[in-house]
Amino acid sequence: MARTYDHPVSRRPMIAPSLLSADFARLADETARIVDADWAHVDVMDAHFVPNLTFGEPVVKAIQAVSPVPLDCHLMIDDPERWAPAYAELGARNVTVHAEACTGDPRDLARTLRAAGSLAGLAIKPGTPLEPYKEVLREFDTLLVMSVEPGFGGQSFMPEVLGKVREARRLVDTGHLQLLVEIDGGINADTIEAAAEAGVDMFVAGSAVYGAADPGAAIAALRAQAAHSFPTP
Repeated sequence: MARTYDHPVSRRPMIAPSLLSADFARLADETARIVDADWAHVDVMDAHFVPNLTFGEPVVKAIQAVSPVPLDCHLMIDDPERWAPAYAELGARNVTVHAEACTGDPRDLARTLRAAGSLAGLAIKPGTPLEPYKEVLREFDTLLVMSVEPGFGGQSFMPEVLGKVREARRLVDTGHLQLLVEIDGGINADTIEAAAEAGVDMFVAGSAVYGAADPGAAIAALRAQAAHSFPTP
């Protein structure tokens, strides 16, 4: 049976520490260190869609069993239509697939993920335009804008993607879409304010949290920075 959590889904700003920057040998302890986060971001990579291999379903199942916060599973994998529903069935709060990896209509997969119990997210790489997916996103709960090339942590933030964030924010604020805007890649104290000003709701942060002496304090500081920088309605 899927675990339940009290965490809201629509609070802004939301911080999702990335376990890609955690100590893989101590994942239970590492999730316990981010109890003040909103979600725990889990990067699933298959060494095909991206040139890296990380977590898979058995490890995510183990993390799900001990995590004090809901899981945000980011699937950087081929054939998401085949593999993604299992992560929803494990109890992940949000399961995100890449638009570039979908072989069929992404809306069909979004409906499948929701039926399996999770929110449905669509991710786009830095070079992928938002325009072709505006109608598709009506079926999704989250949009993940990649601000680095997917595959490895520790990369530098690409500010040129913020135009897509601003457009997504405009569509949400005008009622054309109802979803959370998420950003992943190079988010830290130097970049989170620009992302917040563009209209991001959910910030994925890896080394900025797990590289800090006190992850809880780092989460609080990032959240405060983002809250201060949100655009005024």
